[in-house]
Amino acid sequence: MIRSTERLLFRSYQDDDFSFLMSLLADREVVRFIGDGQTKNRSEAEKFLHWIYNTYEYGSNMGLRLLIDKKDRIPIGHAGLVPQTIDGKEEIEIGYWIARKYWGQGYAAEAALGLRNYGIQQLDIQRLIALIQSGNTVSELVAKKIGMHFDRRITLSGKAVNVYAT
Repeated sequence: MIRSTERLLFRSYQDDDFSFLMSLLADREVVRFIGDGQTKNRSEAEKFLHWIYNTYEYGSNMGLRLLIDKKDRIPIGHAGLVPQTIDGKEEIEIGYWIARKYWGQGYAAEAALGLRNYGIQQLDIQRLIALIQSGNTVSELVAKKIGMHFDRRITLSGKAVNVYAT
């Protein structure tokens, strides 16, 4: 798995990271365009952490990884290559969430670009996607910044989602 970018370290989630994950899932603005857009309670957050662990079973290069600021050594979000099934087809999504305190500093684009380059250059994945709910213009800008283009619109769990692809 990608280990770092200029400002970020990537590492697998551990049980000790639960409080940080909980802080992301409890922030209404962070989860606004994720899944059902609702914050999660402790039990739901524990299920989400186990979902993250399960994605690691797809291989050592898959799943959300904690993003740690190299300078301060503190978690600022998570990102990773996430297996998805879209319209019956297996795809690999570049996923990224940044804690609100760190928005606007280019961390999402840096993590996403690192993942795109790693997926294409190291894993030889020809097509990577980003699933972005309608209205999430910031994430669309990140996708475009790393060279993705609008592919199509789908519905996932009742939500309109734009698929961007490499």
